[in-house]
This record gives sequence, C-alpha cells and structure tokens, in this order.
Amino acid sequence: MSALAKNYNRKKIAFKKGKGSFLYATNGKKYLDFCMGIAVCSLGHANPYLIKAINKQSKKLWHVSNAFQIPEGEKLAKKLTQKTFADSIIFQNSGVEATEAAIKVAKRYFYSIGQPKKNRILCIKNSFHGRTLATIFASGSKKMTEGFYPKVDGFDHFNFGNHKELEKKITSKTAAIMVETIMGEGGIKVIPDFCLRGLRKICNRKKILLILDEVQCGIGRTGKFFAFEHAKIKPDIVPIAKGIGGGFQLGACLMTKKVALGMKPGSHGTTFGGNPVSCAAAIAAFDVIKDEDLINKSKELGAYLNERLFSAQVEFPDAISEIRGIGLWYAFDIKPKKMTMPLVKEMQSRGVIVGSMLNSEGTIRVAPPLTIRPAEIDAFIGVLKASLRSIKREYRENNDNK
Repeated sequence: MSALAKNYNRKKIAFKKGKGSFLYATNGKKYLDFCMGIAVCSLGHANPYLIKAINKQSKKLWHVSNAFQIPEGEKLAKKLTQKTFADSIIFQNSGVEATEAAIKVAKRYFYSIGQPKKNRILCIKNSFHGRTLATIFASGSKKMTEGFYPKVDGFDHFNFGNHKELEKKITSKTAAIMVETIMGEGGIKVIPDFCLRGLRKICNRKKILLILDEVQCGIGRTGKFFAFEHAKIKPDIVPIAKGIGGGFQLGACLMTKKVALGMKPGSHGTTFGGNPVSCAAAIAAFDVIKDEDLINKSKELGAYLNERLFSAQVEFPDAISEIRGIGLWYAFDIKPKKMTMPLVKEMQSRGVIVGSMLNSEGTIRVAPPLTIRPAEIDAFIGVLKASLRSIKREYRENNDNK
C-alpha cells in the first residue's frame, strides 16, 4: 500500500524514462505523450540540451540563499525582460507560487502609493489559479473550496465573457482584474483578442492593474511567446511556470517597473525560487525555443493539429461536439460526457496519453511538446479515431442490452 496521501487519483501506471514525445513505462510499454505533465515538458522528455545544461550547473553549485546574488537568475531575468513587457521579475518554484506573488504585488503596489484600501482582486468564476488557500478562493470554484473554509477574503467574481457584469463588480476597493489568458482547467477557453483589449481599456479607465495568468499557456505554446501577445496588449503583472524550465521546476512573476516599486526587501521571499540549477535549465530551454524557432513551429504545427482534429470531428460528429484552442494547446468536448474517461482509458491502452479537465467535465486536453512532429500528430489522430470507434461500439452494445 502506498504511503502517499490520496489527494491524487493516480492511474496505475509508472514510467521509467522518457525521450522526445514518448514515455516508457515499467510494464515495458511505449506511450505517445500528448499531455506532457500538463504542458510542462515543452521541449519533450529528456531534451539533450537541457540535460547538458543541468549536468554542467549541478557540478558547480545547486543552491545559495537569495540573500546573495545568483548570476544564473540575473541572466535568465535579463533574457525574459528583453523578450517581454516586463521590467522586473521574482522567481518562484511553481505556478501557484508565481500567482500568489502576483496577488501580493498588486496589493502592495496600491499600499505603496497610499491606497491600502484598494486590495481586492476581481477574477472569473470557476477559473483556475492554483491550489493554495488564497488561489482556490481566487478561482471561485465550489468544488475546489469545499472543506477549506473560512474563506480567504479579498476576491470578487464575474462570469466568463460578461464585461457588463465585470464593470459593475469593480469598486473603489478593486486593485486588479486577474484572468487566465486561456482558461486551462476550464476547458481551454481562449479569451478573444477583443476581450483582452477591452480588459486593458477597463483597467486603464478605472486605474487598476491587469494580471494575466499565463502559467499554463505561456512560453511559446500558442504561437507567441505569451498568449496575450496575439491581442497586442501589455499587462501589468504576469505569473508564469510550466514551460519556462522545459520540464524543470521553476516559476516566475513578471511585472512592470511601476508596480515593482512597491516590492521592498522582506515584502516577499522564497528559499528555493531562482536557484542556479533551475535557472540554468530555463536558460537552456529559452535558447532551444529561440534556436529551433519553436514558437513559429508551434503556430504551424498547431494549424496542422487543428486540421487533423477537425477531420476526427467530421468523422465522428456525434462524439466530438466542439474543438477549442490555439497553437499546440487544444481541447475537445466529448458527448455524451460519460464517454470521456472511457475514451481516455482506451487511448491509453492503445499507447497514447491525453488528459481530462478539472473544471470542464466531458473535455479532453491536448498538449504535445513544441518539438512534436507531423507524423506523431497523425499517430495521435489515428489512435483517437480507433478509440472512438471502439468506445462507440461498446456504448451502443451496452445500450442495446438494457
């Protein structure tokens, strides 16, 4: 019996190694991975360039306190600020830590300019910003907050796509609007460019901050370095993680010079965030993305993935109801919903790994690496179609026997 707590519904499968787009299980089976640790291993498994960088740094220095300068962190921060809207960065260990930092930065900014009562964050109801106490209440999901009361106050909510409701919810105490540029656990719901531009205008008019959570969708996955770049806007604060380290643990909170002025020594901290090995991995990942032109390839291969997914929908219109996504970040809805998990299991039995969604029942997530090949996309679609045929046949037979 496992000594691990039961907070995960773990599948009865374990992997001994990975390479590129594939995982190799302890049972001897090979799997095409279209989940990639939920969009974490953006360069595939065991990327040789990352391995070289991690090995090299691990022989020199693993950890030093943030009380000292960390050259690897300085180098990575410079690369990120030169590439993005940001002027300043706080490194963290994960996406949820980066989001917690974003919340603190927003509150601290208004405190620093003499407006401490502007301390509430407005979020989309049933979004996903992580699983700490603060972020589950930021998400506004009953499912996620059950059993964790009293609530962490400071968050208000509006429904996805309702700008009128959003504006009504803004008060004199609102410090920021925080949304996922693409709602990950909500079913890969892409916020339209005109909506993002509208949010920026609202924040400018109301003199509040715009926080765009790019923990899942950032770092080249959508055909831009950040998903919000499609809308040609600049946010004030952006938490990132997942793809930044190419599979190695790291998070970061990016911010403009204006809001960074509120952060003083002691206002935020982390023991392991921005350690030399994690930053060396992220520098290597950054270089691979640039040198191999993976952002443009994400756009091109994303278009091919979209085309092939629609071919499956055309063949199975009564099973695939909707396809959503951009770049190499897609989801499709299954009908009836109760067919979703059987389909995931059937695809796994045929050697392909996909993921389901926390806040979107009946949805399957697709997140291949940015290094995916067209032939691997074809293989994925082939297994999807074969699995749908099998599940539909079984579903019909079960209904006929009732």
